[in-house]
Amino acid sequence: MMKDQLRDFIDRISESRQVSDEDVTMLQGEILEGSIRSRLEVESLLALDRIVDAAESWGPTLTKLVVDFVVWNRAPQGVVSNDDAFWLATLLEVSGPSPNAMNIAYGILDEAGYVDVALLDFIMRGRQQARLSQIAA
Repeated sequence: MMKDQLRDFIDRISESRQVSDEDVTMLQGEILEGSIRSRLEVESLLALDRIVDAAESWGPTLTKLVVDFVVWNRAPQGVVSNDDAFWLATLLEVSGPSPNAMNIAYGILDEAGYVDVALLDFIMRGRQQARLSQIAA
């Protein structure tokens, strides 16, 4: 389930394709009240991330929100299960390993006590793709 405020925010940002610093502040504060509560919210925000031009504050905020949800708001805390790792890796890979997707994966790796191999595979594929694009350039 998604709050109406978040749905309205996503609709507005999808239409304008712009995320401002004010939007980020509003998202963190009054819309999400500091935390993501469901996979649907994560999925919606990551889909939004793929289509917007965003203020600098967007990437770090999105990263923190997703990391906190996956690592600390899912049981057991500090553990990223196979199910969660596979779900998230699949989402992060939709448009390829973007900088925000890679930052989210690395943030989870830094904070979690255990991360399933599915997310580690995503990180390795992202690193390999980055190396290949540097070689081709």
